[in-house]
Amino acid sequence: MIASTAILLLTLGQAPIIEISGANFRPLPIALPAPLTQDDGSKKLAAEFDDALKFDLAACGLFQLLDRKSYLADAKEGVTASSINFSNWSNVGADALVKAQLSIDGEMVRGDLRLFTVAAGKEELKASESSSKQDVRKLAHKLANALYKFYTRETGPFETKIAWARKTPAGKDVWLSDWDGRSGVGIGIGGINTLPTIGPDGSVAFTSFRSGKPDLFVSKNAAAPKVLVASGRMATGVAFSPDGRRVAYSLADGESAQIFVAAADGSSPRQLTNTPFFINTSPSWSPDGKRLAFVSNRGGTPQVYVMSSEGGEAKRLTFQGNYNQTPDWSPRGDLIAFTARDERNAFDLFTIAVDSGKVTRLTQDQGNNEEPSFSPNGRLILFTSTRNGGVPRLFVMTFDGNNQVELPAEKGSYSTPDWGP
Repeated sequence: MIASTAILLLTLGQAPIIEISGANFRPLPIALPAPLTQDDGSKKLAAEFDDALKFDLAACGLFQLLDRKSYLADAKEGVTASSINFSNWSNVGADALVKAQLSIDGEMVRGDLRLFTVAAGKEELKASESSSKQDVRKLAHKLANALYKFYTRETGPFETKIAWARKTPAGKDVWLSDWDGRSGVGIGIGGINTLPTIGPDGSVAFTSFRSGKPDLFVSKNAAAPKVLVASGRMATGVAFSPDGRRVAYSLADGESAQIFVAAADGSSPRQLTNTPFFINTSPSWSPDGKRLAFVSNRGGTPQVYVMSSEGGEAKRLTFQGNYNQTPDWSPRGDLIAFTARDERNAFDLFTIAVDSGKVTRLTQDQGNNEEPSFSPNGRLILFTSTRNGGVPRLFVMTFDGNNQVELPAEKGSYSTPDWGP
């Protein structure tokens, strides 16, 4: 269903559902005035709240935020239907109007969000949430999720977490942050730490040289990391199964590297691939936990393969290009995103349909774009790009490559991001 159809259903008083797919999809034009405040305390928090809410709604690909400079309404206009002049909003092209209001309640800040259909002049949604005054961005994420779910009937991505590695003078550190790259917590700090992945319970596993060799470590609840796999060999590419009971990873041995699966605590490891002199790495689980996508050069060049998570014969999935890597299986099950090097030696992102093998290009002519990771609802893809200044930064786009937006994370050189619950 395209957006224009969904808008028609909404004005008729029926349940609006916007399907975020199809060549004819158009983001819903919405107006989002600056939040109103009821006291001095909330006034001090309004700018940060507004910044987070605007980014959430603009970056998710569902909405087209109209330029506030075009607004005709009084900035002090009320938040109830009877106090709103809807013709002012219709005249600037808004199909929907979102009003937010903040107030302080002790150590908490409360946010009230109202959604109106402009054509009908009708309130469609009222959502109220609270957060601590120290984390007003969390309040914005909660309200953005309420709006997202109203239109899609799906859980939005705004309260999820991402993990990433950032370059330091001495190596790389691993961090866990909110979905927009803000409010980061250091997980693997000092030395070389990379390739983080987030488990279903929020645990973060990664490769680290902290013990002098490349082992796998895991941190639960941002506690001090503990050894997950210590084999004396190069251990990389750890990935949690969807149910959190198993991990897959790659172990190097001489000129080869093989895929292993073990229990979530690293015990009972079992080797799945056995291709001497060839490299098998970067495992990614299917959402049902029955298959693994991975990279292998057994055919001469790095390509994406799929095999049972119990082992057995592997099926080659990619045949276009001579350097395909970093596969990530969509939680929706239909697509695998991956990085490919093109004929100009630039890296770009693609998806391949698991059933049909159809390849879709997502990025092009904007620096190097690498290391895709799907959002938990499968609607967005997190990745790194060098398009702004040549240094890899964190970006997000829709699963079909639209609405590519840089995250408002701190400046730095980022790599190997992963998107978790």
